[in-house]
Amino acid sequence: MDAEAWNLPELTAFRTGRGLIRIPCEQDVPFTQRVRAIVDTREFQRLQHISQLGLVRRVYPGATHTRFEHALGVYHNAVRYLLQLGRDERFTAACEQPDAELFLVAALLHDLGHWPFCHPIEDMALDRIPDHEEFAREFLLGDTELNRVIRTVWHLDPLDVCDILVPQKQEPKRKLLRSILSGPIDIDKMDYLDRDSLHCGVPYGRNFDRNRLISSLTINRAGDGLAITSKGKTAAELMVFARYVMFSEVYWHHAVRSATTMFARGFFELREHLDLAAFFRERETSSIEQLRKTSRGTQAEALVEGVFGDHRGLFKRVAEYSAVDHPEIYNRLAYRKYQELVGLMNRLQAEMQSDTRRTEDSIQILIDAPPPRREVEFKVDVYFPKEERYRSLTSVSPVVEALARRQFDDYVKKVRIFAAPSIAARLAHCDLDRRILEITS
Repeated sequence: MDAEAWNLPELTAFRTGRGLIRIPCEQDVPFTQRVRAIVDTREFQRLQHISQLGLVRRVYPGATHTRFEHALGVYHNAVRYLLQLGRDERFTAACEQPDAELFLVAALLHDLGHWPFCHPIEDMALDRIPDHEEFAREFLLGDTELNRVIRTVWHLDPLDVCDILVPQKQEPKRKLLRSILSGPIDIDKMDYLDRDSLHCGVPYGRNFDRNRLISSLTINRAGDGLAITSKGKTAAELMVFARYVMFSEVYWHHAVRSATTMFARGFFELREHLDLAAFFRERETSSIEQLRKTSRGTQAEALVEGVFGDHRGLFKRVAEYSAVDHPEIYNRLAYRKYQELVGLMNRLQAEMQSDTRRTEDSIQILIDAPPPRREVEFKVDVYFPKEERYRSLTSVSPVVEALARRQFDDYVKKVRIFAAPSIAARLAHCDLDRRILEITS
């Protein structure tokens, strides 16, 4: 069976150029009646009101694109991946038409459960804060318009869609589909690297050969994961490096992390006074207004207003520690529970205020450190047809091997100390290294 035999209207629309919608950058997305049925549901439309990069736009003004746009881009990649994998006999033997349809729906809905500023909140791993996967289950399995569309229009079981997004079954076919949606060279990364780079106005995430990489797609020896043929090796190397540079220069840019850290501490202080049910389900603008209103008159007000208020007032970076250059301090602060970090922030601020004999009610010192949850490592097999042999990309690529000597996170995610603008210059001349070692001993 090949992609033609699947008889999927989405693949036909892509090939014929009929029934398309256009998204940046010049992408023609097949928009069939059954895709429209999903997109028009209340549960999917909410993604129009949730930004893809959240606080990144405080530094990169063009980064205002939404998870709605990104979801369409990921679905577009899913169509392209299926067209390529439909030529692979092992893939078509494993995946029948309902599996291909299931994959298209899962691709379109992969970010269904996200809420405003989802990643910074999840990174704190606070009690009584649900994972976004739980929201996805609620929208898929509850009495919702989306549930009815999946059952009556696509003739799929929403439980199966949920299983792709929130893994339960471990059969090879399901693992294979998940690896295409969330893996080293998945359709999600393929879109967000390109789209985030485009909207941020930087070239880093667009400098790899997507067409070459897609044309090299195959499956691994076990038949439960995505792999590439040797002709895609260079394209895969460039994708690894693109991801590295996007983390270094965009996602973990020091000013982006200042805004993120301010938001995180503000949310931490205010969470008991927020209507979290509304905060997670409302539009991003409404969630921001709730946060601003709740912060008034509290020690978190300066943090929230500095990020979301009429006057931009981001905290200044006063110290920075990497795993490579400052391993002792880095290892004492990185991957801690957020509650522990808050305690260290309070101790550090108290000691600095004691030195200067000044007392401030507002929060003025923040510590930003990599959260316990690490990024997915880049592990993918390369198939060499002449040798009929699979080898890991790390073993055949000096670029990927060099990045793999340490955890990816250790290179791009640094520990930073931020301070309110009013005290930043003074704090930069204090012996912060010694103080941090003292409070963490």
